[in-house]
Amino acid sequence: MRSFLAALVVSSGLISGCSFDSVVGLVDPYRIDVRQGNYVDQEMVAQLRRGMTREQVRYVLGSPLVVDMFRSDRWDYVYRFRPGSGEAQQRVISLFFAGDVLDRIEGDVAAASAAPEAVPQQRSRVVEIPPAAGR
Repeated sequence: MRSFLAALVVSSGLISGCSFDSVVGLVDPYRIDVRQGNYVDQEMVAQLRRGMTREQVRYVLGSPLVVDMFRSDRWDYVYRFRPGSGEAQQRVISLFFAGDVLDRIEGDVAAASAAPEAVPQQRSRVVEIPPAAGR
């Protein structure tokens, strides 16, 4: 019994001598990749044409993440990727409508061959879309 108490006292002294910071530095928990929002790539944007209706745009890109109730002429597609280790990245694409038809697109657009986590360095640009056939 005495040897058990002695071992307990020695081990508690050794454990209390370890700082919490040194233990945290040794343990690196697994963190999952978190993807949120609407992923829109260049191939999807290439399908858009000026003059498309809101329903046609929704069919190509899906429902927008953000619809401003005060400005019904704008839809925002926001995509955020936070890897388990590293910096979070965000992509925003804004579609502007004139009446009920698509007028222009602004925002970040990745190359079709790029990975979803790759984000272009330029934060905003205007994307020219050709007019619909027959207009």
